[in-house]
Amino acid sequence: MRWALNRLALAITSMVALAFLVPLAVATRQIAYDRAISEARQQATSMVTVLGVDSDLTELTNAVASTAAGSAGRLAIHLPAQPPIGISHLNEATVIRAAQERRSATAEAPGGIAYLQPTVLTDGRTVVVEVFVPKEDTRRGVWPAWLALGGLAIVLVGASVLLADRLGSQLVKSTRQLAAATRRLGGGELNERITPTGPRELRDAARDFNAMADDLRRLLDRERELAADLSHRLRTPLTGLRLDVEAMPPGPIAERMRQACDLLDEELEAIITGARLGSVEARGSERCDLVEMLADRLAFWSVLAEDQERPWEVVGGHEPVMVPMSRSDVILVVDAMLGNVFSHTPDGVAFRVIVSSSGLLVDDAGPGIPDPESAVKRGFSGAGSTGLGLDIVRRAAETVRGQLVIDRSPLGGARVGFLLHSATDEPEPQPRGRRRAVS
Repeated sequence: MRWALNRLALAITSMVALAFLVPLAVATRQIAYDRAISEARQQATSMVTVLGVDSDLTELTNAVASTAAGSAGRLAIHLPAQPPIGISHLNEATVIRAAQERRSATAEAPGGIAYLQPTVLTDGRTVVVEVFVPKEDTRRGVWPAWLALGGLAIVLVGASVLLADRLGSQLVKSTRQLAAATRRLGGGELNERITPTGPRELRDAARDFNAMADDLRRLLDRERELAADLSHRLRTPLTGLRLDVEAMPPGPIAERMRQACDLLDEELEAIITGARLGSVEARGSERCDLVEMLADRLAFWSVLAEDQERPWEVVGGHEPVMVPMSRSDVILVVDAMLGNVFSHTPDGVAFRVIVSSSGLLVDDAGPGIPDPESAVKRGFSGAGSTGLGLDIVRRAAETVRGQLVIDRSPLGGARVGFLLHSATDEPEPQPRGRRRAVS
C-alpha cells in the first residue's frame, strides 16, 4: 500500500510538473529568440539614425565598422545600385523585396536569421539595414534555464513523494496494527483490542473490530458455560452407571467398564475446566508423555483385542516422547486412532502401533480408507461413521502444528498417523515387542 501511494504521488506530481514545464520550456526558448531580435532591432535603429544625419559612403562605412555587429561582420547597409556596406548574409532578391515592402522583417540566412530594417533617405531613396543574428544568439541562456526548470521539477517531485511516503507510513502502520490484531484474535487471544488510529475509515474499522471481539468473547463465554452445565448434568447418570459397575461380579468386562467410567469422569472434568478457563488458558504449558499414555490405553484396548482375536504389536516406545498437550487430550487422540481400527475392521484383523519422536502411527490389515478427505469430515465419512474420531485427531495435530496422515499401511489396510511438527518422514523404529490375542 505504501509503495502504491508513492507511485500515485510520483505519477500525479510528474504530470503536473510536465504540464507547467513544457510551456515554460517553450516560452524560455521564445524569450531568448525575441531578445536576440530585439538587440538586432536596436542596432538597426541606431544605423537608421546615422543615415538620417549623413548618407556619405565614407561616414557610413566608418559608422558600420564602429558598431559591435559591424566589427563582427554581422551588419550591412544596402544602398540602391551600390554594393552593400559591410558584410551581407542575404541574397539580393530578399533585400529588394524588403525595400519594396518598406517594413521591417526577418529572413532565414545561412547559420542564423537576418533582421531587415528599410528606411527612406531625404532624397527619396530606400535603404535597407541588415543585422545578422547567429543561431547561438537566439538560443543563448536556453539550456541553463531548462536545466534549472528540470532541477526544480525533480525537487518538487521528490518532495511530493517524500511527503506521500510519510503520510502513507502512518496509514500503513494503522493497517498493519489492525491486521496483526486480527491474526492474534484468530489465534485465540480473545482479550486483543486495538486503539483506533489513522484515517477515519481505519478508525471506524478498529472500533468495529473491538466490538466484534467483545461479541465473540461474550459468545464463547456463553458457550463455555453451556458446556460446563451440560457436563455437570452428565455427572448424575455417570454416577448411577458407576454404581451399577461396582455391583458387577469381578472379571474382564467389569474391569473394562470401570476403566471406561474413570475415563469418562476425567473427560467430563476436563470439559468443565477447559470450558471455564477458555481454550488458550486451558492449553497453558501442559506437556505429556505420549509413550506412557499409549501404554495405559493399550492396557484397556488389549482386552478387547483378545476378545476379538486380533494380533497386534507395538513398535518403538523405548524413550519418552513429550508432546505439548494435556493428558486428557493425548488419551482422546490415542483412543480415537485405536477405536478407528476396532470400529471399521472385522474381528481378527491385525493392527500395529508405531510410536517415536515423530509421532504415532496406527496400521491395520483391514479394507483401508478409500477416500481420506471425506474420512475427516463430520457426517460425511461414510461406512456408517460420523467422522468425529479422525477429526479429533486432525484438530489435535493442528494445535501442536503437526498433521494428520491417512495412507495405505504396509499391512494392506489403513494407516492413520498423528505426526508432530508437520513431519514428512514417517517413523520406522525397531519393534519393542509383539503381543497377540489368545485364540
